[in-house]
Amino acid sequence: MKEIILMLTELLNNIHDFIQLYTNDYLNLGLNDKDLHFWIMGIIGIFVFVVVLIFSKIISKMPYGITILSFLYTFTFMVVLVFAIEIQQAITNRGNMEFQDAIVGLWGYIAFFIAFAAIAWVFLIVKRFLGKLLKK
Repeated sequence: MKEIILMLTELLNNIHDFIQLYTNDYLNLGLNDKDLHFWIMGIIGIFVFVVVLIFSKIISKMPYGITILSFLYTFTFMVVLVFAIEIQQAITNRGNMEFQDAIVGLWGYIAFFIAFAAIAWVFLIVKRFLGKLLKK
């Protein structure tokens, strides 16, 4: 995993340098590093926001839409968390930084979510069944 992070870091550094050279040498904008971060992260952020907003509106109209959105938000949080923990292990040299650890951690969340969904499904079925019995 450390090699993957180093490779991604190198790729991002090269993209960063290209954007900085392009905006300053070809576009003559004279942007410093903070200016570039402001504009690039702002553009990426608003693009992602619009995409997420569109998908959220579509998903929220589906049956159990809020549950789906909650799952996706939590999954996104978990991805950030497991990779932050793996990076922290590399920085502090406590534990092994392995991509497989992150994947297994995410599978743990998915397994617990499936168990939660199954239990909720059983409760919904029982509730519906009892509702029909009480109406008769």
